[in-house]
Amino acid sequence: MCGRMANTLPVDAMARLFKAVPGNDVPDGERFNICPTQSLPVCVSGEGQRQLRAMRWGFIPHWYKTPTDGPLLINARSETVAEKPAFREAIRSRRCLIPADGFYEWHREGEAKLPFYVSRKDGAPMVFGGLWQDWEKGGELLTTCAIVTLPAGPTLAPIHHREPLVLEQADWAKWLGEEGHGAATLMQPRPEGILQAWRVGQEVNSNRASGPGLREPLADRA
Repeated sequence: MCGRMANTLPVDAMARLFKAVPGNDVPDGERFNICPTQSLPVCVSGEGQRQLRAMRWGFIPHWYKTPTDGPLLINARSETVAEKPAFREAIRSRRCLIPADGFYEWHREGEAKLPFYVSRKDGAPMVFGGLWQDWEKGGELLTTCAIVTLPAGPTLAPIHHREPLVLEQADWAKWLGEEGHGAATLMQPRPEGILQAWRVGQEVNSNRASGPGLREPLADRA
């Protein structure tokens, strides 16, 4: 599962990271609590060039009459993504890379939902494997995306049963389709030791909360 994320990378840094041409509408600035339906920076590849584009987080199937005509599809399960009518065409031909500093996850203990922040141990940007689609009805055009998720590995399993697909740089070209077929082989749990997670404060439970303190370890607070 991945339902909130943080991204403090400037647009030019993301463009350099992916060797992509940035669009004018790519969201910039430090964002510590990105929520579904908000705009994400997304890297796609086509006609021999990578582009950094803005997309709405929340995939809209082509049969939706309005953006809210059905469930909000922010994630796509790796086990069924090739079969689900909403995703099966996109996973074949419209895969993308979604950068972030890290993401938030919640662990249930009884009635309580305890928030955690997850990042890479090496401090590098986290890059999710995603898929995208244009949706157009009645003159309204939205470019939308979702993040592929996997069964949680050992680091995340004590917190939640799902985790996003995190891709290494060596795999980006294959996921984008630049190296032909074989992207399905990348939808596997990451090796242990790549990710780290720590408890954060309850402030992030509000989708209106912001600021770097949201991902400060709870144990470090006085």
